[in-house]
Amino acid sequence: MSHAIILDGTSLAAQQREALRPRIAALQGHGVRPRLDVIVAGDDPASAVYVRTKMRTAGEIGVESAVHRLSDTTSEEELLQRIAPLNADPLIHGILVQLPLPDHIASHHAIAAIAPEKDVDGFHPQNVGALVSGRPTIIPCTPAGIMVMLESGKVPLWGKHAVVVGTSNIVGKPVAMLLLQQGATVTLCNSKTPDLAAMTRQGDILIVAVGRPGLITGAMVKPGAAVIDVGISRLSNGKLSGDVDFDGACQVAGWISPVPGGVGPMTVAMLIANTVLAAERMQAPK
Repeated sequence: MSHAIILDGTSLAAQQREALRPRIAALQGHGVRPRLDVIVAGDDPASAVYVRTKMRTAGEIGVESAVHRLSDTTSEEELLQRIAPLNADPLIHGILVQLPLPDHIASHHAIAAIAPEKDVDGFHPQNVGALVSGRPTIIPCTPAGIMVMLESGKVPLWGKHAVVVGTSNIVGKPVAMLLLQQGATVTLCNSKTPDLAAMTRQGDILIVAVGRPGLITGAMVKPGAAVIDVGISRLSNGKLSGDVDFDGACQVAGWISPVPGGVGPMTVAMLIANTVLAAERMQAPK
């Protein structure tokens, strides 16, 4: 049976949300209700689930939210025109554009149109630059959640070797930067990395964010490693699967995050935390 400590994202996310309640109450005491606005273009079914979860979670702890739904034929120009008034509205503290967008809209244009101080996803070039330079302002939600999970498990990072599989702007690159800032030596791998198993077996911390079910087997995990599985895919039998063979990796790893119930709930919790932080900063004396 499992030897690994399970990093339970569901219970940890609940703790994170509870910790936000007094901060939200303090804002409300000053007449401020933290608010998150989400723009959705098209009807991607996975996006619909994510957005519902974000809205419900926000509402449960007193963060207001609104969804702006656009058709999948909306032009890039129309999308950018919808962002501008949200930037200007002082009652809105967080804005995110739900990805993926329809193919004809450049996501980097949409992200760059959001006011950096309201960019609760942490994807705006200004926020990415601050992260890379070691002075992060808003940390992307999934990487932020991963770091909290590692901290909760008391996983040592200083002087350890972290291997990150997947180099997206959403997870791989930013989490590599955060690990570097915590004193880890970081190796970034991708789908073209030769002999991936030889790389992953070196990781004291192994973070996998590719979206390929069962990519990492137990034999590819260093004994005692902390394994964070970011991938989530729906199999033909309807079950959800991560990028890591959970049963196999459990026998080898020291810590492991499950799918579902690992990184996913943490991502949503950190989004709400970023929204509250943005609201606090907008109230702070300039």
